[in-house]
Amino acid sequence: MVEAADTAFGEQRARELLAAAVPEVAAADATLLSLGENAVFAAGDLVAKVGRDASLLDRARHELRIAAWLADSGVPAVRAAEPAPREADGHPVTLWHRLPGTLRPATTSDLAELLRVVHALPEPDFTLPGRELLGGVERWLRLAGDAVDPADAAYLRERRDGFAAAAAALTPHLPPGPIHGDALPRNVHIGPDGPVLVDLETFSGDLREHDLVVLALSRDRYGLDPAAYDAFVRTYGWDVREWEGCEVLRGARETASCAWVAQHAPGNAAALAEFRRRVASLRAGDAGVRWHAF
Repeated sequence: MVEAADTAFGEQRARELLAAAVPEVAAADATLLSLGENAVFAAGDLVAKVGRDASLLDRARHELRIAAWLADSGVPAVRAAEPAPREADGHPVTLWHRLPGTLRPATTSDLAELLRVVHALPEPDFTLPGRELLGGVERWLRLAGDAVDPADAAYLRERRDGFAAAAAALTPHLPPGPIHGDALPRNVHIGPDGPVLVDLETFSGDLREHDLVVLALSRDRYGLDPAAYDAFVRTYGWDVREWEGCEVLRGARETASCAWVAQHAPGNAAALAEFRRRVASLRAGDAGVRWHAF
């Protein structure tokens, strides 16, 4: 069964946690920006990220450490307002400096330029974790509980194990090193000083191809304009689809993306429908089925 604390996590619960962790902020007046792995609120000059689950505490600490490293390295990225997470009822709450208003939507070329900067970074003086692309599958399926078919959950676990083994055996084309881990234009903010990276939770030290497969999958599954993908390739300087390991990382990311939607299925009919769409397309081996961003 799904734990009561998990099913109760929504905007109201997140506001209660925000009020408990950051009493100096008027939580009732904060603006909800997004609700996913974290509830993200804007309040004055701050942005607060409230973790959906207590298990995200280590991930929050990691993101803050990455933010400090990127600041020291001069990489344009979101800056933390405090060096350590606060906690409320076990949920991590991190505080960030609010970015100026966006001037325009980020393009795939903006993303590619930032990735070139990230991929040129030397290793930091601390150990970056590997990109555990499939590491969240078990937690997301646990959060889904009885809302999803147990056979579908078992199928995704089997896929996870198979792709994890295959990914571990890959020979990269690019030298491994620091990566963003969730390289999408939505994680780039265009302010008055240019593109800035946001959402640093998945920063890792791993195959740089991980960052490039994301848009290849977006082109195939989510309807990204092929011209936008081509612009990304031109700016970055290489097309990951030329690499023989591309299908393995693509399959791993599809598996993770499918399981990610499952956590929203309890009480959310649209999420459940999208989860079923994704699982059915994976079972059928139909790479052409359009997935809807959620």
